[in-house]
Amino acid sequence: MNNNDIIFALSSGHGKSGVAVIRVSGDDLRDLFLKITNRKSADARHAYFANFRDTSGDLIDQVIAIYFAAPHSFTGTDIIEIHSHGAPAVVDKIFAYLNSVGGRMAMPGEFSRRAFYNNKMDLTDIDGLAALLDAQTDAQRKSALASMMGGDSEIYNAWRTQMIEISAYAGAMLDYADDELPANIGQTIRDHTKKLYDEISAAISRYTAVRAIRSGFNVALVGKTNVGKSSLFNAILGANRAIVSDIPGTTRDVVSASLDIGGYMVNLSDTAGIRRATDQVEKIGIARTKSEIENADIIINVYSTENNPRIPKTIKPNEIYVINKSDLSPNKKHKNVIYTSTKSGAGIRELTAIICDKISAIAKTAENGVAVNARTRELLVNAAGELKSALDAPVENYDIFSEHTRHAADAIGRILGTITATDVLDATFSQLCLGK
Repeated sequence: MNNNDIIFALSSGHGKSGVAVIRVSGDDLRDLFLKITNRKSADARHAYFANFRDTSGDLIDQVIAIYFAAPHSFTGTDIIEIHSHGAPAVVDKIFAYLNSVGGRMAMPGEFSRRAFYNNKMDLTDIDGLAALLDAQTDAQRKSALASMMGGDSEIYNAWRTQMIEISAYAGAMLDYADDELPANIGQTIRDHTKKLYDEISAAISRYTAVRAIRSGFNVALVGKTNVGKSSLFNAILGANRAIVSDIPGTTRDVVSASLDIGGYMVNLSDTAGIRRATDQVEKIGIARTKSEIENADIIINVYSTENNPRIPKTIKPNEIYVINKSDLSPNKKHKNVIYTSTKSGAGIRELTAIICDKISAIAKTAENGVAVNARTRELLVNAAGELKSALDAPVENYDIFSEHTRHAADAIGRILGTITATDVLDATFSQLCLGK
């Protein structure tokens, strides 16, 4: 891949719009900018209004164009931003012009890849950018923005620097006399290694919470047939998505929908009623229900006043117990239970508030520290394993200690992209859209 040729892409949304933003990246784009704006000179970071013409002199559109000179740009290369009218025909004509002057359409994530190669961003910044582009709720926006702005990079760089220092000291203990090294250096590097191991282990434990914030909290409605799960699902959602019927076993498959609760994305699932299956289709539905329960961040156990619910004395933090159809019986004898009626709407607001409280409690564990995704989690597990092996090594075996801490530093380096392979880069940048 040539990191210097002229690439272009539509950075704003596709389709008809008032304004389209087209981004161009390459080396020495000042002359191209002067052609586009029909000027003899231009300053960087100034917006210029221009009649943009093609190579034949025909008017393409009236645009606003801005030139960002390297290295002071998103990619670290020269960049031109063209703000045109958003008609597809206009955008296509501009693309044709850029193609005629030697440019090519950028691949997904190629602008960010250039930013990475030019040390404008590391891979954790790229992960944050990808998450920000996918953000649908305020919590997702905040989490992604913190990563993109370099918060995670600072922590990872600090860990890696400490690991390299520990590895160096451990290696030096083999070559220098005790009086030439700092006092108690052996215990000191072990203490620092144990601290790093604890911090990385804590980060790994936050993975579930970070995943839920960025991908949505999985909330599953489970219970026997005909307890009103589908009616409750529709009531929480505020729309009729699930089929409601008095016939037991109406829901044969998992019905899912996403909604925003308290600024958090929630993936709400209405599952098949749990009972002895009568046919193969229902067996599949119940199997999927069990899978939903295993993957749920919060489980809402739904009963009705008709089936004599047995509520456990101790309720798990990620579980909510609901007795539905409360309009059929005024007897509310159970504690730590929410009584709901989808007919009258009673208890629905309270249930939503409880869901929000439990989500907030889970999310709180992810507020501090790095935002761990699937890619970084695997590498953190590797780093933690290497640090544990270093700590488990024989006390005087500092060559093994040094080797394990160096491998741990390499794992953190791969998170940042300091040490990486092409396939890792391809997987990371492919998350992004054209124009990024």
